[in-house]
Amino acid sequence: MKKIVFIAMLSIAIGCKSTKTNSKSTTMNLKSLHTEQKAVQTHLLFQPTDAKVISLQIAKNEQLKEHITKVPALLVCVSGKATYNDEKGTSVTLQSGDYFNIPVNVKHWVDAHEKSNFLLIK
Repeated sequence: MKKIVFIAMLSIAIGCKSTKTNSKSTTMNLKSLHTEQKAVQTHLLFQPTDAKVISLQIAKNEQLKEHITKVPALLVCVSGKATYNDEKGTSVTLQSGDYFNIPVNVKHWVDAHEKSNFLLIK
């Protein structure tokens, strides 16, 4: 499982770019995790509990409807542009390389502004 997560994260790290967010949240990007001048670097990003890596695609102007996760989840944007929102008022715009730790038992949804692909790690 660790190899799958590492390979998935490594494959999307190429070509990452930063995005702007609202004042209630901070967008995290894979590129910012690796600050040392080394040829190969690793960083533990997420420890899955359910051992699943799911590919998710949302069409332009469509929505992953409101739902709740019972286990911690990591949402990684591979391509496209979308916004994660939740019932607590968190709103995060995600683009290639951006990721967000989805909290347990919080209603959330994702709106795609363009065709978007994600990895969902649980």
